[in-house]
Amino acid sequence: MLLDEPVLHQSYAAAVPELSVPWQSDVPPAAELVWLNEDLAAELGYDAAWLRGPEGIALLTGQLAADGRSLAPGSDAPEHPFTTAQAYAGHQFGSANPQLGDGRAVLLGDLVDTRGDRRDLHLKGAGATPFARAGDGKAPLGPMLREAVVGESLHALGIPTTRALAVLTTGEQIAPRQGVTPEPGGLLVRAAASHLRVGTLEYAAWHHDLGVRRALVTHAIERHHPAADGAANPPLALLEAVMRSQAELMAQWMLVGFVHGVMNTDNMALSGEGIDYGPCAFLDVPRRDAVFSSIDRGGRYAYGHQPGIALWNLSRCAETLLELVDEGDPNVAVEQATAVLERYEGHYRSAYARGLAAKLGIPLGAESDRVDSSPTQGEGTAAGGPDPGADQHLARIQDLGADLAVLLEEQQVDHTGFFRALTDADPASLFSDPAPFEAWHQRLLALRGTGPSAVAAEDAMARTNPVHIPRNVHLDAALRAAHLGDLEPVRTLLEAVRRPFEHHAEHAHLEGPGDGGEHFMTFCGT
Repeated sequence: MLLDEPVLHQSYAAAVPELSVPWQSDVPPAAELVWLNEDLAAELGYDAAWLRGPEGIALLTGQLAADGRSLAPGSDAPEHPFTTAQAYAGHQFGSANPQLGDGRAVLLGDLVDTRGDRRDLHLKGAGATPFARAGDGKAPLGPMLREAVVGESLHALGIPTTRALAVLTTGEQIAPRQGVTPEPGGLLVRAAASHLRVGTLEYAAWHHDLGVRRALVTHAIERHHPAADGAANPPLALLEAVMRSQAELMAQWMLVGFVHGVMNTDNMALSGEGIDYGPCAFLDVPRRDAVFSSIDRGGRYAYGHQPGIALWNLSRCAETLLELVDEGDPNVAVEQATAVLERYEGHYRSAYARGLAAKLGIPLGAESDRVDSSPTQGEGTAAGGPDPGADQHLARIQDLGADLAVLLEEQQVDHTGFFRALTDADPASLFSDPAPFEAWHQRLLALRGTGPSAVAAEDAMARTNPVHIPRNVHLDAALRAAHLGDLEPVRTLLEAVRRPFEHHAEHAHLEGPGDGGEHFMTFCGT
């Protein structure tokens, strides 16, 4: 029985029963923990030792209900399984797909963590559900480990993301995706603020009446953006909140060189967290057209397209809310939603410039100790109005960043390596022709200024520019080793990316990009 462990609920199914179905995961023949995120377990309120035990394994594999009763076949199970599979739709590579959903996953439930936040636990690789499509059902171990590594890396970098609580093997061999060798079966237990997606709103809009859609919007507001509940127009306020969170997320992805790979609307979470890390990768040399997904043949989701694709997805989100924004006049609804979407670019550009300032050691506070004659920086004037000086300062930072991106690409300089070299020492040696960099660097120093705020901003670079990210070559090698039964390289990589801002002698071999990362390719389901 579950004693002091958190109680799981099905709040989503209770709030919007039309958008999920009761479903139980398959029973894995020989489940075994490969990796347990003990820090996250403690945050969620779980005892790591309990999770490693038989009841914990039963919970993590979907065989134990919230009240401790086994859900295994033949047991005294509830009439309906406690776990559910969620329905959603989406635009995939720009084309509407009205019926998607959890094809190989179940929602174990949601809990209130030790900070008072409600979190989902979700099991991937759980077997085919009523929403399964071709290729759905069981999952190979490699993709589950990939999601764990990428999620932990993004979290350690301070970027909102879903995270892996645990990765397990199932004791099965499953059909291969590429090649001819069967792959070990794997399970991922994922913690998320929720699994509400733009595609969830699309499914409700395409298949259900206004009552269901209102209930879904109410639940999304309550779960993620409670301030919207007190707004004059809560559905419009929800759109505004989702827009802002996605603008911030895109800026953070771009700053660290992260390429999601499959930014379909069903992979955009209303919470503002990154979700579903399949064919994703981190840049080595910055390239706007960088694509690491075998299925993205047209480059729709290339690195440089991500901010624009997020706005495209938000437009689809807005379409689902129009009848709720103004039930009487669709033209008014379109006008109001459009006004929200038109603010996206400004939010994104501001978030990117502020993040870039942190990476370059440029202060953004009051400039009493600056040596140039730039106008005052900050969020606004003393009267609370727009501050032209702050806008001009951010514009200069944006221009500096744009020129840097061109310079790094032209001279094939590693993205992560450059920013860390700028943090630790003079990176001029990274350039085959250092003269353009030196000219750029003088502009940086002029923007940085001198004095306490400049020194503090420069010192903070070591907490902003990582030493370690999941380099494509190193992650691929670790997953290949796991396929052959050696899990130590994955565990070592996890240790490195979870402490991204520190140099460690034992992880020195994981710092650089290695050979071949630029042409690295991942496949659907990986």
